[in-house]
Amino acid sequence: MTIRDLEPKLIWEQFDDITRVPRPSKKEQKIIAWLVEFAKKHNIEYQTDETGNVVMRKPATKGFEDRPAVILQSHMDMVCEKNSNVEFDFENDPIETWIDGEWVKAKGTTLGADCGIGMAAALAVLLDESLEHPAVEALFTVDEETGLTGAFGLGEGMLTGKYLINLDSEDEGEIFIGCAGGIDTVARLDYETEDAPKDYAYVRLEIGDLLGGHSGDDIDKGRANSNKLLARFLYNAIDKFQIALAEFDGGNLRNAIPREAYAIVGIPAAEKEDFEERYLEFGEMMMEEFKHTEPRMRFAVSDADRPERVMINDDLCYLLLTIVGLPNGVLAMSFAMPGLVETSSNLASVKFNTEDQEVVITTSQRSSVESAKLYASQTIESVFYLGGFDVEHSDGYPGWAPNPESKLLTETVKCYRDLFATEPKVRAIHAGLECGLFLEKYPHLEMVSFGPTLRGVHSPDERLEIATVDKFWRLLVELLKRID
Repeated sequence: MTIRDLEPKLIWEQFDDITRVPRPSKKEQKIIAWLVEFAKKHNIEYQTDETGNVVMRKPATKGFEDRPAVILQSHMDMVCEKNSNVEFDFENDPIETWIDGEWVKAKGTTLGADCGIGMAAALAVLLDESLEHPAVEALFTVDEETGLTGAFGLGEGMLTGKYLINLDSEDEGEIFIGCAGGIDTVARLDYETEDAPKDYAYVRLEIGDLLGGHSGDDIDKGRANSNKLLARFLYNAIDKFQIALAEFDGGNLRNAIPREAYAIVGIPAAEKEDFEERYLEFGEMMMEEFKHTEPRMRFAVSDADRPERVMINDDLCYLLLTIVGLPNGVLAMSFAMPGLVETSSNLASVKFNTEDQEVVITTSQRSSVESAKLYASQTIESVFYLGGFDVEHSDGYPGWAPNPESKLLTETVKCYRDLFATEPKVRAIHAGLECGLFLEKYPHLEMVSFGPTLRGVHSPDERLEIATVDKFWRLLVELLKRID
């Protein structure tokens, strides 16, 4: 069985087609071309803007012409993460999907159901002539994952609808009416080097098989951060060994909790065995510390070739002090919505550019309170400045303030209750959605967000629960029929 055999067949067929089109963030040319060709093939009216966004329009069915248009919104890019032992080219290779019991997964990579399944649902609505609905505008935005570029650059006249249904949520049975805003804080350190000591032994320290996950949705799950763990060990090691550091690399994406990290480290040859033993003992201690949240944590050490240059000791100390000192994880919980993370920070990646002798550290702050978001970024900034780094911030993006009185929300809850004889949860999400930016451009919009159940997003553990796709589809179809 393949995913094309699953029900509802129309939505799964669209999703299967989408997985075959490469669509990394900021490199969406192939998926844009595919969407335009889809519209032409099926004689669907479409429009593009300079940013790369695509909107397709389907007229209202008979008897629904007087109702306000509904916008179905999803983003076309995907997070591109893979396990280190997997050979995969996200710019050219199709995602390899497979069915594992009740879930659809990918083979060693992210699945791209975030937000491919939302795209598939919108395309299925455009194709299904049996549905009853008002005019539909299906909006597909670019670069949601690494900058919300599509939402920021949405062209004039792209949307006319009153209601917007965001199809980018990951918990079936939950309807989202608010999200956090975010900002990135990136720091750079120019470091000095010296010749790598010839009487040292060199090893590669590795941390891997962490769960990682979405830096919004999963930040409160107590998962380990590979960058913090590796720096924590080295911070302790500098008190006992005269270590030399040639490389430190961990994490990739600003919105993913880093799962892997490695360092190339030199120590006096006579102390190599002791150093390695202490590293593995540290690994055992971390496995015990995170035994409830990191079941597969792995620590490894192996011999490495002697590098030509290593970081001078003063810069090494500043680097480790900075990484250890950076706040990471949940910074505050919400009093307005109990159980919701209000403010957080993710130490996303540490990258050495040995050719230019520069370290780049990327972090991301989120909050549902704008002032708290800015203060969190200032907190991170101050630690970087103390470590001698140069710091810059992204423009950031706004949160989406909940509107519990909206007609769209009321009808969505009623539809869910009538379909499934249970009450959905109405909540806000700590992850970022594009809705806040749409609201800035179209203040009249009423918005909700819902979707099927996804787990492990932004990591190769990403998986889509099959049974929830049918419920997602039924809710969407019923809501389109009822909203007026």
